Amino acid sequence: MTYIVSGTPCDMDGFDLPPGTPPPPPTDCGPNEWEPYASRLQFETAEFTFKRAQMPQAQIDTLYELWTASLMEFGGDPPFADHSELYKTIDSTKLGDVPWESFDASYSGVRPPNNVPTWMDESFPVWYRDLRTVIRNMLANPDFDGEFDYAPYREFGEHGERRYSNLMSGDWCWTQADIISEDESTHGALFVPIILGSDKTTVSVATGQNDYYPLYALIGNVQNGVRRAHRGAVAVIGFLAMPKSEKKYDNDPALRNFRRQLFHASIATILEPLRAGMTTPEVTKCPDGHYRRVIYGIGPYIADYPEQVLLTGIVQGWCPRCMAVSDDLDGGGGRRTQELTELIISTWDPGITWDNYGIISEVKPFTSSFPRADIYELIAPDLLHQIIKGTFKDHLVTWVGDYLELVHGKAGAAVVISDIDRRIAAAPPFPGLRRFPQGRGFKQWTGDDSKALMKVYLPAIAGHVPSEIVKTLSAFLDLCYLLRRAIHDDSTLLAVDEALARFHEHRVIFIETGVRPKGVSLPRQHSVMHYKDSIKLFGSPGGLCSSITESKHIKAVKEPWRPSNQYNALGQMLLTNQRLDKLAASRVDFEHRGMLNTTSLFEAISDQQNDPNEIDGPKTVGHVELGICPQRGYPWEVSKLGQQIGQPHLQALIRRFLAEQLRQQEDDNFHDIPLSECPHFYSRISVFHFASATFYAPSDLSGINGMRRERIYSSPSWRRCYPRYDCIFVETDATKPGMRGLHVAQVKLLFSFSFRDILYPCALVEWFVLAQDTPDEDTGMWMVQPELDEEGGRVKSVIHLDTVVRGAHLIGFYDEEYLPADIKFYHSLDAFKKFYVNKFIDHHANEIAF
Repeated sequence: MTYIVSGTPCDMDGFDLPPGTPPPPPTDCGPNEWEPYASRLQFETAEFTFKRAQMPQAQIDTLYELWTASLMEFGGDPPFADHSELYKTIDSTKLGDVPWESFDASYSGVRPPNNVPTWMDESFPVWYRDLRTVIRNMLANPDFDGEFDYAPYREFGEHGERRYSNLMSGDWCWTQADIISEDESTHGALFVPIILGSDKTTVSVATGQNDYYPLYALIGNVQNGVRRAHRGAVAVIGFLAMPKSEKKYDNDPALRNFRRQLFHASIATILEPLRAGMTTPEVTKCPDGHYRRVIYGIGPYIADYPEQVLLTGIVQGWCPRCMAVSDDLDGGGGRRTQELTELIISTWDPGITWDNYGIISEVKPFTSSFPRADIYELIAPDLLHQIIKGTFKDHLVTWVGDYLELVHGKAGAAVVISDIDRRIAAAPPFPGLRRFPQGRGFKQWTGDDSKALMKVYLPAIAGHVPSEIVKTLSAFLDLCYLLRRAIHDDSTLLAVDEALARFHEHRVIFIETGVRPKGVSLPRQHSVMHYKDSIKLFGSPGGLCSSITESKHIKAVKEPWRPSNQYNALGQMLLTNQRLDKLAASRVDFEHRGMLNTTSLFEAISDQQNDPNEIDGPKTVGHVELGICPQRGYPWEVSKLGQQIGQPHLQALIRRFLAEQLRQQEDDNFHDIPLSECPHFYSRISVFHFASATFYAPSDLSGINGMRRERIYSSPSWRRCYPRYDCIFVETDATKPGMRGLHVAQVKLLFSFSFRDILYPCALVEWFVLAQDTPDEDTGMWMVQPELDEEGGRVKSVIHLDTVVRGAHLIGFYDEEYLPADIKFYHSLDAFKKFYVNKFIDHHANEIAF
């Protein structure tokens, strides 16, 4: 019956509209279309100074004083007189206005007869915004139109396989809609899952009060690409209290229980405005301009492991999703449920629930008082902390170091690790690849550091550690890249099972060698066993990763904190957030009304600094094109150009290329055509130092529609420092999968010319061939080696850019040799006889080549 909860458009009174009825026209904006701003200039000045430049008050005043001085002789005035007028104008905005409120919480439990701790007498303020208004503002955001799901759905591929991507494509939303539809008054309603997320964050280590505890809300109807890009889809709705006391009370059970109970009570209070709408539909406006009757529900909760422990009321070291015992998590156990937990608490005393079931009986999860909500089911998978920073960085990378110390001793291990660091530093450049000039020996790891190291770590340890350790890392990286895909189907879920089985099989090496003599029972590693079920419930884990809320910390907490006076800063931060929301709402409104379509002095501001390679255009077939402007300093004649770049056979290679382009369709033997029979070539040549490859890569950081752009360089002096000649994937047989239908080549020149009125964008390349018929057994990577001619030189040819798929990344095969200290990353593609084709450089490369 899921189709009954279908998000049917209705009028403002809640009556369904006939199919095809257009949405109501927008309301009249009044005599001043830029309200509350006097003009576009005033709005964009406000947005630039407050949001983009984040100017302190004194600097704003200085800017406007200089602006005033520059206009005095013309009798003009700046957009604002000073910061006070700027703030007053922003504050008068009605769009996006959700004021902050607070309530105080205090301890009401048993008190000791003497020496009452100070925290028992304190009040702890919790700041929040009306969640119902926040959600209604999100639902009315026209910026989401086209990336918003109005009903749960089941998606199938061309071969009938089930596909999982956005939250509404998963089984959880489908089941929720079935339950909701049991009430006839909800038929035709729009189900709106409220995704929550919380995590403490630190803004400064130099001041006393530096921790904040934001609570975020998202709506599950917005598709994953929009949520990952923020785009107004993530809102801070509260700042939770963090009761502190004297150090001697740190382990006081009463204080710890109070913190837990305060956390759940605070979230329940903040959610209260939505309670009525969880059972009785309410009419609200949606991104397409239509009104609909909506039913709210508590959706997945984004949290790292410590937060999951707090949310589910379990003991540290236990699994929040299943009943597996803490010292043998991978031994399995039945699923936790709210009903089962309540039964255990009512049956056994607190000591037994703690020891035998990992349940803290004093905690009542906030979901227990809301319809259709079970916190144990709603715990979202967390790629960032469980997979990337947890299993990879905290476990596997650390274990490799521990193994080296066990085998070589501390001093010997340092020598090996230094060589591993040199190998990492020697990896050739690639778009989006972070450089590690000193290897991976940095103290403070970020999630981006871990992601970057994943791309180059495996070849760096091969030869220094046993084959089983390399296979363990290879299996885990395969698993990680599978889980991080934007779209899953039955085949990827089978591949997840296979990679997980390999990982568990090979990681035994760490137990056998004494690195983990007591075995492996780690909650974050164990969580991977639940990912397959989570994907079926909630779609791709990337749409619910804590990286979404962690990146929001920057806009909601860290940046608002910096311009504050940093003393009792929270009130100032709340006001800054409120003003940012109003500016964002105004921009969406002005853009929706077509008032910002023309060019302006300032570029449109987004909620976050987007990756420059993310493309927000429509989904299209990928293509490669040369840069806009030819490079100066090159001769246009082919013979002189060949001499300048050290390619004396360039003209002959172009003539053979033209013979291929002009050959008859049935003639496949153009390589055998004598050069004398190839077309003569004397056209003008234009040289370029880069080409742009645009392709569909939704699993990587990409635009809303999954499009990504990367540059392919062929430059003798990149950044005026060193040569850079990138590698590429060239499609040679579209009927064969992966590397069997691709070749790898290194671009030595990018150029174009016209012949018989046809423009040919081309690349001069040196070819690589497969070093063996199957991928390397340990790393799982294909290996290639330079293709050599009879004289021992590298085989070259000219190819059309239409045959180029995208860039490829090669990493040298180090074997057991130590890398000389003078090998630099820009030497790497010339320094080795064999190379790994790096399938971990990004998700798109992982999918197309393997």
